[in-house]
Amino acid sequence: MTEAATMQFHAQPQAGTAKPWAFPAPERGTLTNGLTVLRCHRPGQQVVAVEIHLEAPLEAEPAGLDGVATIMARAFNEGTDKHSAEEFAAELDRCGATLDAHADHPGVRVSLEVPVSRLPKALGLLADALRAPAFADSEIERLVANRLDEIPHEAANPARRAAKELSRQLFPATSRMSRPRQGTEETVAAIDSAAVRAFYEKHVRPATATFVIVGDLTGTDLDAVLADTVGAWTGDTAQPRPVPPVTADDTGRVVIVHRPGAVQTQLLIGRIGADRHDRVWPAQVLGTYCLGGTLTSRLDRVLREEKGYTYGVRAFGQVLRSAPDGSGAAMLAISGSVDTASTGPALDDLWKVLRTLAAEGLTDAERDVAVQNLVGVAPLKYEMASSVAATLADQVEQHLPDDFQAQLYRQLAATGTVEATAAVVNAFPEDRLVTILVGDAEEIEEPVRALGIGEVTVVTS
Repeated sequence: MTEAATMQFHAQPQAGTAKPWAFPAPERGTLTNGLTVLRCHRPGQQVVAVEIHLEAPLEAEPAGLDGVATIMARAFNEGTDKHSAEEFAAELDRCGATLDAHADHPGVRVSLEVPVSRLPKALGLLADALRAPAFADSEIERLVANRLDEIPHEAANPARRAAKELSRQLFPATSRMSRPRQGTEETVAAIDSAAVRAFYEKHVRPATATFVIVGDLTGTDLDAVLADTVGAWTGDTAQPRPVPPVTADDTGRVVIVHRPGAVQTQLLIGRIGADRHDRVWPAQVLGTYCLGGTLTSRLDRVLREEKGYTYGVRAFGQVLRSAPDGSGAAMLAISGSVDTASTGPALDDLWKVLRTLAAEGLTDAERDVAVQNLVGVAPLKYEMASSVAATLADQVEQHLPDDFQAQLYRQLAATGTVEATAAVVNAFPEDRLVTILVGDAEEIEEPVRALGIGEVTVVTS
């Protein structure tokens, strides 16, 4: 008879002492050519992230050339005075680097990621792209053709179509914010290499740009590398651009973009509100998260869990443009999709959620969960160098101090339930929301009109 085998268990590992965490603080400086540099040493991050903010906002695009900033941004990847487009791409590949750029209302952002061992070579390529982009006729023509091909696909996408309509409804026609960020078929078709180069020469220069670099910089003589690369980029200084005020009409109304036969309705409900310069921003972030920031938020709990109208509805705030004097604005919105037959009932219940919130407020439990989720996840959110660099660049283009994000987490933790309630109720007043519905107007117009949430208009284009 054999003895029964016994198992020996090792002691269960115990959690260590939690380490205090704060958003990384950058070191700020200026190169001799006027380029502002923010550097942030992150031990262990062997892939370095670079973000460059170019002060070339969409509102600076010439009349009739909406989209020229986007074409210019894309063309930074298409060759320099030293390399053709194919050669430039091959050189980036040899560095193991990726280079991307895009244009938005605050300006153009150029992003680079590269192993730290290849940093000098990659920054040399980036400097060439900024200093002497080729803007070859053939490459610009190809980029314009590609952009023209994208536009019909965007129009067919219900979420993109809703966003386009909301901008058109909120802002006056004279405002650049009322028109598509990347241009229309008419304006993009008018762009050529001469237009791109003229926009570049007028707005792209080191004196108005900011260079952000994040990663493990141990053993890297960054001052020398910068001096040999982006430090050799030259250009004139420029006078600060006047920033026109943001005006918007958020009179409560409903616009239905008619899509015959659509089996779903895309919802986008929005208005303009305070940006990150406003003292209410932390409370607004917290309250908006409780309303629709996660699967357990009020909107999802009612519209998804209880009623089964949707796979998810989200509420969010997105900064559109900021100014040093605090006159910027953010888009405050609720988005999601429901099946066509549920459009009226879903909107009715959504408005009931808003009314109940205004009447009864948030609960302490909702507030506590939101703080835990927003603040507690921060160390994971910023584990990668690219996330830190992107947030630092966001702060630059929004004219915020370098410690804004660190302060925000402290403010979120200190925000009470009453303050969060007031902020979200003010952000989403039931009678000051512009509602965009992309769906079958023949099926949804009458049920929506019966709700009395605003004048209903149907558009077909």
